[in-house]
Amino acid sequence: MKADIEHWTSRLAVLAADSGAPGASMAFWYGGELYACATGVLNTATGAPARTDSLFQIGSITKVWTATQLMLLVEQGRVALDTPVAEILPEFRVGDPRATEAITLRHLLTHTSGIDGDLFLDTGRGDDCLRRYVEACAGLEQTFPVGGSHSYCNSGFVIAGRVVEQLTGKVWDRALREQICDPLGLTHTWTLPEDVLRFGAAVGHDEHGAVVPQWGLPRSVGPAGLICARAADVVAFGRAHLTPGALLADPAALRQAQVDLPNPHAGGRQWGIGWSLDEWGGHRVVSHTGDTIGQHAALWVLPELGTVVAALINGGRSVEFQHRLVTELLGDLHAIDVPAPLAPPEPPVHVDTEPFTGVYERAGSRIHVTAHEGGLRLRTEPTGILVGLARSRTLDLVAVDATTFVGRDEGDSIWDAVVFERRADGPSYLHYSGRATPKTS
Repeated sequence: MKADIEHWTSRLAVLAADSGAPGASMAFWYGGELYACATGVLNTATGAPARTDSLFQIGSITKVWTATQLMLLVEQGRVALDTPVAEILPEFRVGDPRATEAITLRHLLTHTSGIDGDLFLDTGRGDDCLRRYVEACAGLEQTFPVGGSHSYCNSGFVIAGRVVEQLTGKVWDRALREQICDPLGLTHTWTLPEDVLRFGAAVGHDEHGAVVPQWGLPRSVGPAGLICARAADVVAFGRAHLTPGALLADPAALRQAQVDLPNPHAGGRQWGIGWSLDEWGGHRVVSHTGDTIGQHAALWVLPELGTVVAALINGGRSVEFQHRLVTELLGDLHAIDVPAPLAPPEPPVHVDTEPFTGVYERAGSRIHVTAHEGGLRLRTEPTGILVGLARSRTLDLVAVDATTFVGRDEGDSIWDAVVFERRADGPSYLHYSGRATPKTS
């Protein structure tokens, strides 16, 4: 049965407009056929139209590509997942010497290293930028002991990209082309601005629809989030993870659960090698999202059904857009009921909130949790290098159970989930936005 691409072109336009996205591009593989559509503009200042071959920033979906690069080297016998990073990279160290010795490639690829790693440091455009970035990680502290939990770590994937460089003898961008892009024939997938500019490229927009002042991330964080691609290329990459031999002999190995997520209400219940893992309506779903400066992307892969979906936008309310799109599309194609996001219960739950109040802090972010009108108020404050890149948020939290709360910004339709964890043998944590943030006062 074929999909009705005219219908989905129309729906993409409506969903993008409803979510405040200036432009959007979508592609999906279904029933042995590729479908693609686009809507809106790449840049509100120029009015350049978004096309199906336009390049958008896919942000952290890049991490799955970097994980794939390392797994290719694992399959070739060049390295093992449980090899300590320090055995490969002579320049690698973090603040805790014991962590430096213990952190393995598996820890990096599953966000279980404990490194407090939102270090968005620009170390220049030279081919040595990843090496210099890894050297700068020497001062990073641990949010928890190695392997002790899960916390999303951008720095871990930059370090992983540097491992690729060390093992291949090539800069990460070149290795990416030779390991993945060229074998899959991905002609519209690039990392450096001078290559991206040869195509129609989207720019990011703020919440008011204005072009953001900075186009992209520095080259030094490439393996964590620098890829730009058209939606069809992202789908082709996702399909390669369904076909043994397309890239990896055993792509299913990346879909094996490695860790349960302490906040299972924000995109997945478990993490594999690079992938977020979940189940919708009895069907396994592997996915990843990506956010850069005013651009947002999502990739969903349904292994048993063989369907792959990529959605890219250059502004607007991304979580709302992604949830509405994938709910409609998978409902139509496969009659799947995508779970609704967590929301306040009826009747309300009454919880003793006093133990959760205080200040929680990690690199780049300070979170204040205060009592407010019988509940809690959460206020995020960017710090250090993230000042000017990330924005503050204030959420009034509503209890769902004894440790789980939800909150949302004014105008948002989707609630964000926040989970508090109190450890008897260590600090308390706030699990929000994929990160574990320890309580400091």
